[in-house]
Amino acid sequence: MNSHGVVPDVSKVTVVDDPALLEEKAAAIRLAGPAKLQVIADFDATLTKYIVNGRRGDSSHGLLRQENAEYDAKRLALYQYYHPLEFSPSIPIEEKTKLMEEWWGKTHNLLIEGGLTYDSIKESVAASEIAFREGVVELFEFLEERDIPVLIFSAGLADIIEEVLRQKIHRSFKNVRIVSNRMEFNRDGRLISFKGKLIHSLNKNEHALDMAGPLHEHLGDSNGLNNLGGSVKDRTNVLLLGDHLGDLRMSDGLDYSTRISVGFLNDNIENNIAGYSKAFDVLYLNDAPMWGVVNLVSQLWPTHN
Repeated sequence: MNSHGVVPDVSKVTVVDDPALLEEKAAAIRLAGPAKLQVIADFDATLTKYIVNGRRGDSSHGLLRQENAEYDAKRLALYQYYHPLEFSPSIPIEEKTKLMEEWWGKTHNLLIEGGLTYDSIKESVAASEIAFREGVVELFEFLEERDIPVLIFSAGLADIIEEVLRQKIHRSFKNVRIVSNRMEFNRDGRLISFKGKLIHSLNKNEHALDMAGPLHEHLGDSNGLNNLGGSVKDRTNVLLLGDHLGDLRMSDGLDYSTRISVGFLNDNIENNIAGYSKAFDVLYLNDAPMWGVVNLVSQLWPTHN
């Protein structure tokens, strides 16, 4: 917001294919109240900027540097092999799912074998080119005031995302939970295993709530989200934020009543705008800030009751 507390206008980078349907959904969510809403968000290039300091920003997956560079090279080789397979239209979903499990499993094993430390995570985040979109903090604050949970679904590493939140936002939110792959460290701060079941790009959805490892003890249960599976599933209205068509699957596993989907189309706009604008209720272009979403939720409940 500017110094007068006004949300900046992002109408020039906003596409709404069916305004009447969007208003109908907003009215239903408004009527049900904040106690029935949950927010589901992708992390990379959704909550974070696509371009940082004039170049493609780091992802939470890509920023990690191990103390032994040999293992960084091995992880890059896996990426170069499996990433094209992830988006291949000719591979059946069952086979692709097995390939993704294989890729993630091998990557996690390399992190353990290479002796990844929590200090390396802190240093990697500090040296990274990763930044949140303007308006993300204000969005989280608005939702926190109304006890609306935010579930950040990621096929990456929860520990890295939490460290990014610590270093880049410098505060925590009691309503935010990371649903992702969580690490287990020994007393020396060295990675020894992963908690919970494997969460990869093809299964990061509400089913993953039951798969994710518990929060670290040092984060505690005080945020009220450590065991939120049941309570979140009672929240049958959804605001979904993503930057890929596949992110629309993040609400799979939830029997929702009303869902407003918000997309961020960051590049290759000309080729993708038709498909994205049909798939998402609201679409923001050109690596837009989060102010449009702040405005959207502010219109649902203009004043805090």
